[in-house]
Amino acid sequence: MGRWRPPAPKSAPYITATGYKKLEDESGALWKKRNEVAKILAAAAAEGDRSENAEYIYRKKQLREIDSRIGYLQRRMPKLTIVKEVQDESKIFFGAWVTLEDEQGNEKQHRIVGADEFDQHESYITVDAPLSKLLLGKKVDDEIELMREGETQYFVVINIKYNF
Repeated sequence: MGRWRPPAPKSAPYITATGYKKLEDESGALWKKRNEVAKILAAAAAEGDRSENAEYIYRKKQLREIDSRIGYLQRRMPKLTIVKEVQDESKIFFGAWVTLEDEQGNEKQHRIVGADEFDQHESYITVDAPLSKLLLGKKVDDEIELMREGETQYFVVINIKYNF
């Protein structure tokens, strides 16, 4: 049996301004780190036999990882659309902070962000997530019904705010 897997669905090409700034900062930091690693690698290579040189082998691996991430950022960042405002702040759209209340009265706050920034904060959810898809276009006091692990959960939107 092969290891073939269908390709992952493409993520939405949206990002907040703060998320894009973090990607720019990461890219700059990676280039600085790459220069440092390249210097160390050159010194390790000058030591002689590379087949048994642990420092050389480790730095080559580290350089490949850095180059891989830099390459990803260089391909991904030009495709991203920075969302700086929305037309109607009374509805839930990309970038919204949404406060939901469950049936027991517990409140939970989420922010709808792009796939490139959702793991930066515990309450961030990607715009492609099932919960986000249910929330988009809703207003305060709207109810949503979410199927999770075979159970139906009900939530009420109690607050929407934006801070771009």
